[in-house]
Amino acid sequence: MLIIWAMLLSTAVIALGLSRWSLAFVSFATLALSLLPPLLAARWSLRLPLPFLLFTTLFFFASIFLGEAFDFYERLWWWDIALHGLSAVGFGLTGFLFVFMLFEGDRFAAPPSAIAFISFCVAMTVGALWEIFEFAMDVSFGLNMQKSGLKDTMGDLIVDALGGLIASVTGYFYLRRNAAGLLGRGLGQFIEMNQRLYRKYKQRIKK
Repeated sequence: MLIIWAMLLSTAVIALGLSRWSLAFVSFATLALSLLPPLLAARWSLRLPLPFLLFTTLFFFASIFLGEAFDFYERLWWWDIALHGLSAVGFGLTGFLFVFMLFEGDRFAAPPSAIAFISFCVAMTVGALWEIFEFAMDVSFGLNMQKSGLKDTMGDLIVDALGGLIASVTGYFYLRRNAAGLLGRGLGQFIEMNQRLYRKYKQRIKK
């Protein structure tokens, strides 16, 4: 992560020196967004697993820096689809952890299907906000993040729905069986590192 952050900062400074304003903006934006999760975690006294930090840093690097500055969205047809799918899964899992935190980890406070549905809604909401962000960047800075316009937007939202569905199903089985594969282990790792936010869940495990 430190290597990526240093590279982004160096690229931004060099781009400013060469008057390549678009590249400088993309580099600074990518750096700022990749630093946002650890800063927010520190502000809210959260402990983030290393895989989560690595994933978010690589995601912003791949989506904004490689995707826009080096035109990976045009060079690789599957780039946009893969990133939207991964982001939807990530935001869906984040939504699950947030909702589960509101219940202090009490898996019996609400039906697993209800919590899973809210997780799906979180993923779709973030996906819709990202489409608004792409539109704003295209209008404000002359970028081409929306590519083919309506078709690109609707395709992204469909992929977001599939990714959100994966995340919600993961959360559902995690609550029902306390296990849900690799993604379920990621949920468990975050909960274990932030036990104070999921006190009732820990109590249930002890019983």
